[in-house]
Amino acid sequence: MKTPDTAALLEDAADRIADVSRPDLQIMLRRAALLLRNSGSIAFEADMEEALRDLSGEFGKTRNDTIRFIVREWMEKNTYLPVHMLDENDDVDGTA
Repeated sequence: MKTPDTAALLEDAADRIADVSRPDLQIMLRRAALLLRNSGSIAFEADMEEALRDLSGEFGKTRNDTIRFIVREWMEKNTYLPVHMLDENDDVDGTA
């Protein structure tokens, strides 16, 4: 049996607020706060998570920084974002 998600529980509680016990409401609000606090994370399939973990190690970046890097590169290459152009006098830190 599938348990209802936090949003459904909160909506149901809002519809019958007078009937919801204080401890139940506290539990629901704490779950919602936890979900909001952790909502910056994106879940991928196991094979993608493994590839991200490997890339993060190679890049020396966090998982989230690696995802930001990949998305930015993809958006620049597909012209959704302007490409950062280098002038002749710009430093490249040994990379191009």
